[in-house]
Amino acid sequence: QLKLAESGGGSVQPGESLRLSCAGSGFVLDFYAMAWFRQAPGKERESLLCIDKNDEITYYKDSVKGRFTISRVNAENTVYLQMNSLKSEDTGVYYCAANLFRICRPDEADYGRWGQGTQVTVSS
Repeated sequence: QLKLAESGGGSVQPGESLRLSCAGSGFVLDFYAMAWFRQAPGKERESLLCIDKNDEITYYKDSVKGRFTISRVNAENTVYLQMNSLKSEDTGVYYCAANLFRICRPDEADYGRWGQGTQVTVSS
């Protein structure tokens, strides 16, 4: 069964950090472009950033540049999202997704595999 599973979410205070994990099973994540999306309360899901097969990173959300980064560890078949200097507006459900076309694209319709999401809450 082809599956993605996020973990690492939680509740933190502004300025703190979190690292989210996205573990793949049933397929090799290294062959795909992998992205992180976020759905804030009452808003549509939006793309944040993506890592392609060559480990090049593309940012789709300006507000996370310089604070968030994406990486992959092939031996673990896992993609990570490191989030630093978290703000209240970063609150939401975070999803990882694998791109069908194996290149980074911002449109979620291009992503065929999704995890179940993990909640991140940033609040004082």
